[in-house]
Amino acid sequence: MSSFIIYPAIDIRDGKCVRLLQGDYNKETVYNDKPLEVAKEWEAKGADWIHLVDLDGAKAGHPVNHELIGEIARTVKVPVQVGGGLRTREDVDRLLALGVSRVIIGTAAIEDRAFVEELLRDLPNQVAIGIDARDGYVATRGWLETSQVKATDLAKQLAELGAQTFIFTDISRDGMMGGPNIEAIANLAAVSGRSVIASGGVSRPEDLTALAARSKDGVAGAIVGKALYTGAIDLAQAVKELRA
Repeated sequence: MSSFIIYPAIDIRDGKCVRLLQGDYNKETVYNDKPLEVAKEWEAKGADWIHLVDLDGAKAGHPVNHELIGEIARTVKVPVQVGGGLRTREDVDRLLALGVSRVIIGTAAIEDRAFVEELLRDLPNQVAIGIDARDGYVATRGWLETSQVKATDLAKQLAELGAQTFIFTDISRDGMMGGPNIEAIANLAAVSGRSVIASGGVSRPEDLTALAARSKDGVAGAIVGKALYTGAIDLAQAVKELRA
């Protein structure tokens, strides 16, 4: 397995595999009616992990598509990480019991520090912190709100509390196919001293090569969504090249 991992993304809304443009629920493209089939396809093409987002959950503030997510986690043999509306210990425990390997905590990292501290203490290797930034500041609640907290400050604080993995999204790059903000991603890894998975903007094979070149700096992987669905990136080919 490469030390740099590609995480093919499956964003679930109303039980379908969709993509939103910059997180806008009014700008949705449906790519497949059966997310389970998509997960099996990504696994067959060599994915080491699958990245799932419960978009309904992100909006509702609690998991909505957990039955479908559990079915995916049980069916594929690779580990699955899940984000979207995880704000209580009960919801986290339920997803882990369904076979999910890692949960992603986003909004709660800002709004409920006691909850995050408890998770990092009890489940340090099964929790990733999702930091979504707009102009350097953390956005919450499905990107509908922007906080006064700097992304780098949050990463430093949570690394001290035991966070091992961050997922960093520059919202301005998401779905725009313009390439990731590599400097911001590497900077977050440097500041926190932890692994950072890039999210948003990966649009061509060269983006993956450029990110993988920073793996020694703590850039541990990239979540790829739209580029896989449009065919701009061939997952099997990309995995093969990274392993080589």
